[in-house]
Order: sequence, then C-alpha cells, then structure tokens
Amino acid sequence: MKDAIERLAAAGIQVLPAELPQHFAFERDGFVCLVERAEDGFGQIGTPGLMTDYGFAVLVWRGAEAWFVAKGFEQRATAEQVETLRAFAADLEASLH
Repeated sequence: MKDAIERLAAAGIQVLPAELPQHFAFERDGFVCLVERAEDGFGQIGTPGLMTDYGFAVLVWRGAEAWFVAKGFEQRATAEQVETLRAFAADLEASLH
C-alpha cells in the first residue's frame, strides 16, 4: 500500500479526508473518484466525475456531446475536461494496481 500511495503522490492525486468506512476518496484537478477499501489495500475503482457545488457529477454522453450531470446540475464538458478526467482515471488505475 505504501508503494501505491507514493505513486499516487507522484501523479498529483491526493487522498481526500472523508470519513467513508468502505471507500477511499481521491482527487486531482477537481475530479474525484471513490475506491473500495480492501483487506490488502485498494479494491475496485468507481466511476470518476467532477465535484461541484451540487455534489458529484458524472460524465454522460448525449450524442456527440459530453455533459457533467448531477441532481439539479448539468454542465457541458469541454474536450479538455474530458481529456483531464480520462487521464485522472488512467493515472489512478495505474497508481493503485
């Protein structure tokens, strides 16, 4: 687990101080992702999304357009945001497994 924490830090991903008994919360550049706690460290990685004033917004596709959607919130995603979110997800996966 120590090696994974070092890889996360090197990738600029931080652990958020959240009192979630069954998950870790990770963040980079405003994007967040929950990861299951496992006996040996980290379990399954959840779907990453954007943290907003309305809570967690997931990326959804409407035809060729990307949107961040949460309850009471919709925002068109820029190509840069989609790329940054995908890079975050890939770096999180590489750091943890």
